[in-house]
Amino acid sequence: MATASTAIEPKVKISATKLMIGGKWVDAASGKTFPTINPSTGEVITQVAEADAADVDKAVASARGAFEKGAWKKMSASQRGVLMNRLADLLEKNIEELAQLESLDNGKPYHVALAADLPLTIACYRYYAGWADKIQGKTIPVNGRYFTYTKHEPVGVVGQIIPWNFPLLMQAWKLGPALAAGCTVVLKPAEQTPLTALRVGELIQEAGVPDGVVNILPGYGPTAGGAIARHMDVDKVAFTGSTEVGHLIMRAAADSNLKRVTLELGGKSPNIVFADADMDQAIEGAHFALFFNQGQCCCAGSRLFVEEKCYDEFVEKSVARAKKRTVGNPFDKATEQGPQVDQDQFNKVMSYIESGKKEHAKLLAGGNRVGDKGYFIEPTVFADVQDNMKIAQEEIFGPVMAILKFKDIAEVVERSNKSNYGLAAAVWTKDITKAHAIADGVRAGTVWVNCYDVFDAAAPFGGFKQSGLGRELGEYGLANYTEVKTVTVKL
Repeated sequence: MATASTAIEPKVKISATKLMIGGKWVDAASGKTFPTINPSTGEVITQVAEADAADVDKAVASARGAFEKGAWKKMSASQRGVLMNRLADLLEKNIEELAQLESLDNGKPYHVALAADLPLTIACYRYYAGWADKIQGKTIPVNGRYFTYTKHEPVGVVGQIIPWNFPLLMQAWKLGPALAAGCTVVLKPAEQTPLTALRVGELIQEAGVPDGVVNILPGYGPTAGGAIARHMDVDKVAFTGSTEVGHLIMRAAADSNLKRVTLELGGKSPNIVFADADMDQAIEGAHFALFFNQGQCCCAGSRLFVEEKCYDEFVEKSVARAKKRTVGNPFDKATEQGPQVDQDQFNKVMSYIESGKKEHAKLLAGGNRVGDKGYFIEPTVFADVQDNMKIAQEEIFGPVMAILKFKDIAEVVERSNKSNYGLAAAVWTKDITKAHAIADGVRAGTVWVNCYDVFDAAAPFGGFKQSGLGRELGEYGLANYTEVKTVTVKL
């Protein structure tokens, strides 16, 4: 555990705990609230209004009015960009407060939120602010005396369902392209981590975004989230979360109005280390790829394939690195790893650790709870993991490293692709031919070479297979929020 001597005391005043609908902060129609929990202590931070279907109806009506009749519809694209840049400025102005609030509600180390989550969030809004007046169609030569051109128009009212692992950043990934394209939004933050989304709602108002353009509804997935997915007047839904829930959202969209769907779902990403890699760099890179954000990353390098020639050395040094990892108070600058987000996630991760033991993977580090309060888990390393083991097949979403052995390129590509997932992959090697062979052969939406978790607002991200549909970020991310209209004029 990190020591208390280097810890700071969070100084955040929680001002937003209600629903934001049509520019007003209101109680849920039912009057219900739910607790949001500090995962470091298990104690209640505050009560938050609990939206359900009745509130979704009001928020969708508000978004529809703003889309069809409000100031947003009349606003020029460049004006939208100005407002988005103003929001980015406000996020930057309040960066320490937002990082503290994120750490308090989510459990991630404060210094990580301040150094990574917030800068990436701000950069995302700025990136899409720049795109707002550059969403362009084409002129197309067709047979006959006709002038044909295309327009990219906003898809309409979009429902956005945000995960709990990167609450601020995932909100930006969704809101950024939607607002740039001219859509209006009904957004549901994760019930585990609603506080930063609501604070951003206040900043959206302060930036001057017209009422009704963004509506924020904290609540539970089956009720509020389900109502958004089923709603007949929502034109598109975007979801980041589990593959299981992704299936439910697609089904709801199909059974309602065939709304557009984009999904960024689970992963079991192969992280491949060849014997010719810079070993120290690969060990630290693989450690980061798995344990970053308490292991709560959809693209975590959770199937760590190591070439047999260097397997023993790699395992020994990876175990030593994991044992040095500092777990503790997220507000201590010495802390590398905070708690899991809640009791359910803690229980799920511990059950996977038990599964690894039962299936006779070799437990070489961790495997236990840390402390007697909060949801802290030791950095855990299993070696001699086989492809058919549960910990090698299912997404754990926690600090559990599974190390597998391989012989050659053909074998590791084949084994990497024997998965329902295809979100990300990585390869560590000094041989450019091997690097390209892995990048070409592995079916995944992102492949990192001699690095991991390198993100930029300009670089698209999304999955193959059951890791999702569509792409977020970059120019590709805008395509999810526009419809293409063809216009043909007789000359």
